[in-house]
Amino acid sequence: MAAASGRIAAFFVAMTMALVAAAGAVRRSEFPPGFLFGAATSAYQIEGAYQEGGKGLCNWDVFTHTNPGGIRDGRNGDVADDHYHRYMGDLELLDSLGVNSYRFSISWARIVPRGRLGGVNSEGVAFYNRLIDVLLQKGIEPFVTLNHFDLPHELELRFDGWLGTGIREEYAYYADVCFRSFGDRVKFWTTFNEPNLVTKFMYMLGQYPPSHCSPPFGNCNRGNSLKEPYVAAHNIILSHAAAVRNYKKNYQAKQGGSIGIVIAMKWFLDPIFFGEYPRQMRDILLSNLPTFTLEEKKLLKYKTDFIGINHYTAIYVKDCIYSPCNLQTYEGNALVLAVGERDGVKIGRDTAFQGYFVVPEAMEPAIMYVTQRYKGTPVYITENGYSQSSNASREELINDTERVNYHKGYLSYLSKAISNGANVRGYFAWTLLDNFEWTFGFSVRFGLYHVDFETQKRIPRLSAKWYQEFLAGSNLTSEPLTWRADS
Repeated sequence: MAAASGRIAAFFVAMTMALVAAAGAVRRSEFPPGFLFGAATSAYQIEGAYQEGGKGLCNWDVFTHTNPGGIRDGRNGDVADDHYHRYMGDLELLDSLGVNSYRFSISWARIVPRGRLGGVNSEGVAFYNRLIDVLLQKGIEPFVTLNHFDLPHELELRFDGWLGTGIREEYAYYADVCFRSFGDRVKFWTTFNEPNLVTKFMYMLGQYPPSHCSPPFGNCNRGNSLKEPYVAAHNIILSHAAAVRNYKKNYQAKQGGSIGIVIAMKWFLDPIFFGEYPRQMRDILLSNLPTFTLEEKKLLKYKTDFIGINHYTAIYVKDCIYSPCNLQTYEGNALVLAVGERDGVKIGRDTAFQGYFVVPEAMEPAIMYVTQRYKGTPVYITENGYSQSSNASREELINDTERVNYHKGYLSYLSKAISNGANVRGYFAWTLLDNFEWTFGFSVRFGLYHVDFETQKRIPRLSAKWYQEFLAGSNLTSEPLTWRADS
């Protein structure tokens, strides 16, 4: 027993030394005062309780039950992390990290289960009121996303998701309920999460509900992959703009908050900032790209206060206007080819998410591009994280040195962008807890905390301990370690 105890003690001493060394690679003090550091989640991915508390069915509730083959492990988010019942404990974990902000989303189906016609669910409002109040008691700023891929199933049926113009009024009503119910305490709102990706998966590839697509992009029962993604995006852009106008005209002065949108690093922001689609986009897509009416252009004059960026990886892009390419891909609509390698060399190390490579040095130019194009509009990194396969050994899953390396590297290049003048104001690690990762189900893990989904036990990973140490801002002088997964 003595020998075993000695080995265990030596292991923890080694881990502590490694942790200190890793935290010394990038310092909290490199970021401006008031900078938001947090973790991020989304409602469907963690809450569970899919038929409790007055919640209506959402599109993902129905999709995962009727199309289990569309989820890698055939599972669903009925329980997920059971956060609806365990939120107090989860917020204790969050607080223990030392964060000053928490990005989470509100379930549309929990607030207005059937849309405008069904009224407001007081139990759903009460749940988020409790969540927000506990966060504020702990000194953690709520950073709220109104729509993170999920919407009431009834509205999906009524409007074919985002294809029908009527969905705009439904979203505006839902957003207004949230502003009225929570805006006295919520100072950061984002209207949508990654609309440029969700429209791709919903209406081009057909992998997300309502599963619309057409050849060569997919074989769905209905859909037009060349037109519908842009119709859906158009409706989302106008829904965003209507929510921004409402907030700025009726709530912002009294509530003192700000409102933005979260995008992945691909097209979407130009019409929001400039009131029109890029000319090149119009030239390529022709009649498949909707047009803004004069009234809609007036709506787009209400500008977003900040940009949220979900940044994980980088890819190479080949120009297909003057070069031969396979255009039967998502990016083919833009006459480009996106690839993860050049001359047989991958752009970065693989992760458990296919096509997501570790390329920390891409953080700086991405942020500088947004800073220059959108005239210094404040930016928040609303998601950044590293995926592991659930099939990895327990030792690898808990002692997640690659995730530590990942966050350390990306934060280092984010710090460089700030030093070069980028107006970045926050960073959120994806994610607080392992959760239901959409079509990947529970087969991949991003959490700072490991979750045993059979027992719902939460276990801090090495990355959680590293983040805690980093946020504590210790005066560490150790040289950084170079982590290796096989060391």
